[in-house]
Order: sequence, then C-alpha cells, then structure tokens
Amino acid sequence: MDKIQVHEILEKLASKEFENYRVSKEQFMDFRNVLVKRNDFKHFRGTAQHNGEVIYEYTENPRS
Repeated sequence: MDKIQVHEILEKLASKEFENYRVSKEQFMDFRNVLVKRNDFKHFRGTAQHNGEVIYEYTENPRS
C-alpha cells in the first residue's frame, strides 16, 4: 500500500464516503505513517481485531 492509496482512503473516511476501512497487519505501518501526519489525526479511531487487523473510522469529535 503506497502513500497515495492511504491518503485517498483517509480522505474517503473523512468525507464519510467510507463508513470504515479494514487495515491488515501487513498494511498497518504504512497506513499509520500517513495517518499520524494528518492535522485531523485525532478524529480517526482504530479498533483492533483478531490477527492484527484494525478497523478505522472517522469521528466528528476528536479524541483527547
């Protein structure tokens, strides 16, 4: 997964085009490296799943 793909996915989550997005264990570091550089980083919530997968959602209110 490259940075452009991750950026597009994050934009779709932020615009509510995607309700959530599942990231595999293998994709996690590439995804997170792009995510943490965003100004709205705290609006994204990742929920851990089995086998190292994470489901990301965009929330209206940032976490503290």
